[in-house]
Amino acid sequence: MDKNLEYLIEWAKKHHICEEESKAQVRSFAYGNTHFENNRITKTDIDDAMDKLDKERVSNPVCS
Repeated sequence: MDKNLEYLIEWAKKHHICEEESKAQVRSFAYGNTHFENNRITKTDIDDAMDKLDKERVSNPVCS
């Protein structure tokens, strides 16, 4: 196996995803899946929807 690939695999095994990375992955996943079904969906649409959901979660927490 290529040494660079081995290094990256080992690094990935030890990497702990932070909240910012997690949110970026969710947005990317949402964009990829919705844009696939409807090419009028933009990344801005996803960002706006996710921001709205985040604000709703803050004002209406599930757990207290």
